[in-house]
Amino acid sequence: MFFRRLTGEEDMKTKLKSVLVCIIIAFFIQGSISGESREAKVKKWTVIENDKKVLYMTVDGILVHESDPAKQPQPQVITPGTSGTARKAGTAPSDAIVLFDGTAESFKNWTDTKGNRSKWKLVDGAMESVKKAGMIQSKQKFGSCQLHVEWACPVNVKGKDQGRGNSGVFLMGTYEVQVLDSYNNTTYPDGQAGAIYGRGKPLVNACRKPGQWQSYDIIFHRPTFDKNGKVDRRATFTVLHNGVLIHDHYTLDGGTGWRGPHAISEYVPHADRLPIKLQDHGNPVRFRNIWVRELND
Repeated sequence: MFFRRLTGEEDMKTKLKSVLVCIIIAFFIQGSISGESREAKVKKWTVIENDKKVLYMTVDGILVHESDPAKQPQPQVITPGTSGTARKAGTAPSDAIVLFDGTAESFKNWTDTKGNRSKWKLVDGAMESVKKAGMIQSKQKFGSCQLHVEWACPVNVKGKDQGRGNSGVFLMGTYEVQVLDSYNNTTYPDGQAGAIYGRGKPLVNACRKPGQWQSYDIIFHRPTFDKNGKVDRRATFTVLHNGVLIHDHYTLDGGTGWRGPHAISEYVPHADRLPIKLQDHGNPVRFRNIWVRELND
């Protein structure tokens, strides 16, 4: 067989192509290891019944339309909660962990970041942030979860941009969904109401008028880290603002901490379970009807 000696330029192109192929392969391998997507295991076969071929399928080892509860248990029956209104907070589903329901007793579920009693106020069945009081956090710690929280910015409009009705909901005390009065109030898109702060702008602006109660429904899957502290599965967010989808399984590429006017934090290894935090940003923002449903990783 005849082999032609490659010129220097041709040899360099060949090496570059090899490197590119390796990068592409590594990309797909990493995506597989990260656990960010999973394909169901499907098996198909045919059975002759009454002289006809009948198709059978299993999904993850369970027969399609399996009715035997020993093989395919029925879902748990729960009582759904109610939606909040302008005058009345909603209620949690029966299987949720209620963190705040407007009562003084549930207010005890929260502390400042040092574990002491918070200086936030209980006002008309809501928790209200107090300037310079610092963040408030749940005593209980969570990882992946469904979080519901209702909030309202001050009815009397003061300030503009980031200085108007500013607060935040922090999953694991770390990853922020921004709270802001974004009704006729322009700011940078990745810092408006519903933004994954500094990372992802909401698909739409679904903000209500100042003083009106609003809601976030957040489906959060926590990041995981390997033994060397490197992210091996990134966090994801699905968020509904006032019932409107604003993040659709958004994959978080790093942290959401402020690092200057045009920079944001990166991932830092942390525990598997951490408190939920609400931010004091100097504005008297109110929160009510806060509940969590824990999710499997």
